[in-house]
This record gives sequence, structure tokens and C-alpha cells, in this order.
Amino acid sequence: MTDAASRATPIIDWLTAEGLRGASRQEMLQGFCQRLADTGVPLLRFHLAQRAYHPKYGGIGFSWTRADGLSHEFYEHSDTPRDEWLYSTFYYMLERDVPEFRSKLTGHVLERFPALAQFKQRGATDYFALAKRFGDFADAPFDPRRPGEGILSSWSTDHPEGFTDTDLALIRQIYSHLALALRAASAQQMAKDLLQVYLGRDAGQRVLSGEIQRGSSRQIDAVICYFDLKGFTQLAEQIPGAELIDMLNDYFGLAVETIQSHGGNILKFMGDGILSMFDLGSIGEDATAALAAASALQGKIRKRNTERAAQGVPTADFTLALHAGEILYGNIGSENRLDFTVIGPTVNLTARISGMHTSVGRSIIVSEQVQKAAQPTSHDLVSLGRYMLRGVAEPVELFTIYEG
Repeated sequence: MTDAASRATPIIDWLTAEGLRGASRQEMLQGFCQRLADTGVPLLRFHLAQRAYHPKYGGIGFSWTRADGLSHEFYEHSDTPRDEWLYSTFYYMLERDVPEFRSKLTGHVLERFPALAQFKQRGATDYFALAKRFGDFADAPFDPRRPGEGILSSWSTDHPEGFTDTDLALIRQIYSHLALALRAASAQQMAKDLLQVYLGRDAGQRVLSGEIQRGSSRQIDAVICYFDLKGFTQLAEQIPGAELIDMLNDYFGLAVETIQSHGGNILKFMGDGILSMFDLGSIGEDATAALAAASALQGKIRKRNTERAAQGVPTADFTLALHAGEILYGNIGSENRLDFTVIGPTVNLTARISGMHTSVGRSIIVSEQVQKAAQPTSHDLVSLGRYMLRGVAEPVELFTIYEG
């Protein structure tokens, strides 16, 4: 067995065990770099870049240094590639389909790749990079707009003689095992991120943990919240499509951030509306959190409308209905197309209450069940009277939040 092979075997075994354990990429890379250094590789800095399947971020980068350990940063989606990327060794390798790159950090290469000049200033003497593309992207031509799955990694050293041939052989031997372990870890993270983005935080976690059978549900007490934009149908006929989407995303962004920051879970977007739920442990906590979110959102939308009016772009008001009660929360649908959602009389009554905004002339309507559950409350809840609602045998008292 060669020296490189004997040094590589314990690290490969460890990577396999970590991959099977389900270790995070942060745990894996921190341990990998430390073990590589412990074998005698004079590692000064390690960097790895990988694609991220996320609506906001296109990629993630991990950096390890001997002095500071592991850190990471996200790269946001951009229609215009950053110069840092265009003038990087990684872009050069992908564009020319070069699987390896090495530089002793001398000559014209420092002008071609500004990052390498920075590494040299920090004491680096040698630089080595590898590219590994996964699956269907392995043999496909490089498309900078759709780089696909894979990992890009680099190692640098400050040893006066640079990396030895044994050091590089060790890195090459371990690299495929590192890539496989990271691919497993990133697949798990990708599933978690996408499920949370498309299903919501709580529903995403439940689906990922195995709650995927049709009909599986649980009965809970919670506060249901229905948010809606006023006059959206009329606005949709007057505003160009792209501008309409921008407006919708602006208001939805405010609503989602406010609801989630108060402990609510977004269940689904329905046209110009949002269905959400507060399930924090007790119906009293749910009602208190929901009222706080409604009050905060009212102030935020007023402020945003002032800002949008000053910019000369369309504005919209909102309506919000809150009701508390027993709901069924789980999987509903067909065998091959499920929705993780809520059903039951409480949900139906929330929709009925939401339809009362025009009649009562208020943006926020709170049912008597929420009003009672929230007591004592710092919010001034004013009665709007008792009303007969379709499908409900007894009149229901409705309230609103008085803002003064």
C-alpha cells in the first residue's frame, strides 16, 4: 500500500460513516479538513462551492482556514454574474472542462486570477483545485446559467516547497469519497429547504419525517388566519403582469415575515390570499400570537403603502380574519398528489368571517373564540356585533382591533 493510500483509508472510512450518520456538510467539512491536516498535509486554506436549490440562493461556499476553522456564505441568485466568479479558477475549469488546476502562485496566473494573488499575499505558496460534476451534468457542456450539480474545491498551503506529490495523490484519492458524502448531505438539505419553501416550516418537517400517507392527520386546536388583498381582481385588470407579480410578492413578503415571526405557519397561497395557522401549544398562546401578528401587519402595510405611493407604484389594502377551534391537520388528496393542509368547520367558518369585511367595514375581523382565548390581552378588541353566518346555527359575535 502506498503512503497516500495508507493515509487516505482512515479519512475515507470516516467520510463513509459520517455520510451514513447523516452528518451536516458543516460537520463533515470541519472534520475532513482537520483530519487531512492531521495526516501531515500542510493545509493553510480549503474552499468548497456547491449549488443550492433555494429561491433566494444559487449556491453555498464553505471555507476552512488553519487559524479560524470553518465558515460559510450563501451566493444570491443574480442575472449578472459577479466578477469574482467570472475571474475565478472554478469558472475557468468549468468553461474549459478542466478537472484539475494547480499553480505555484507565480507569474501571469496571479494577474489572470485575482484571488490567487490575494492568497499569495496571505502567505500561500501553492494552490490546487478539483472539479467534480454529478449525474446528468457530468458529461454535459458547461452552461453558466445552469451549472448543475457538483462540487468545486480548492486547497492551498504555505509550506515553502508547496504540496508534495504524495499530498496531491492523497487529495485525489479522497476526493470522490468526499463528493459522494457531500452529495448525500446536500440532498437531505435540499429536500428540507424545498419542502419548507413549498409546504411551510411545520408541514415540511412533518413530510420529511415520514407523514406522507393519504388520510394521515391529527386533530388539534389552533387559530386559523386568512389574509387577503382588497380589490386584487380589479388591480389585475389594470396592472401589467410583471408589475402585478412584483406587487403581490411585496405584500406577501410582508405578510409571511410577520406571521412567521410571531410563530405562525404558512399553509398555502391561494391566489391573492394566504392561509396560515397558529399552533404554539395552547389556544391562549395561539390567539395572543395571532392578534400580535395582525396588529403588526396592519402597521407594516400602512407604512409600505406610503412608500409605494411615493414611488408611484400601485398600492393595495388587505383584509385578515382570525378564528379559533378544532381542525384536522394532515394529508388530503389522491394517491399520487397530496396536499398537507387543514380542514374542518373551523376553517370553513374562518372563510365565512373573511367574507364579512365589506359588511362590517373593517380590515381585521376576530371571532369571539379568539377574543375569549386571548384574555387577558393588551389589544383593544371592539365588538362589531353579532351576525348570522352561512352554515352556522347561532349568531357569532365579531370583533376588530381598535388602533385609536
